[in-house]
Amino acid sequence: MVDSRSVEEHVTPLAERVAAREGCELVYVEYVHDAGRWVLRLFIDHPNGVDIGHCSAVSRQMSSLLDVEDVIPHAYNLEVSSPGLDRPLRRGDDYRKFAGEPVSIRTKTPVGGRRRFRGILEKFEGEVVTIADDAGRVFEIPLDKVSKARLDPRI
Repeated sequence: MVDSRSVEEHVTPLAERVAAREGCELVYVEYVHDAGRWVLRLFIDHPNGVDIGHCSAVSRQMSSLLDVEDVIPHAYNLEVSSPGLDRPLRRGDDYRKFAGEPVSIRTKTPVGGRRRFRGILEKFEGEVVTIADDAGRVFEIPLDKVSKARLDPRI
């Protein structure tokens, strides 16, 4: 049995280099068992938006590289796509990059008596995420308490 976390850790630096060659940023890697099959998903972003050309170029290069590296010893599908409008926020740089944008945050344990927050990402400083909700309340959430954070486009 292959450990998902070790596959993700091994693939991430390879995918970062391939994505960078295409002018893209690797947002994250996910290796999951989905609907009876293993899937390696690479989520990439580009300053002008991700298009099919970016996805196919990264997919083609990664497929060849993974064949050589032989990281995954069984059958799997490789998928490359955009992280979507509700892109996850995982690193400090993500929070800094998307300051001023609406976000949804869930915490591992309560912060100020709550675990779910929605609002505008004001800043990320000193490992603390600051958001303001629609009522003008400001919340400071330590990054180590965040379990899940995403952009929250209000379309």
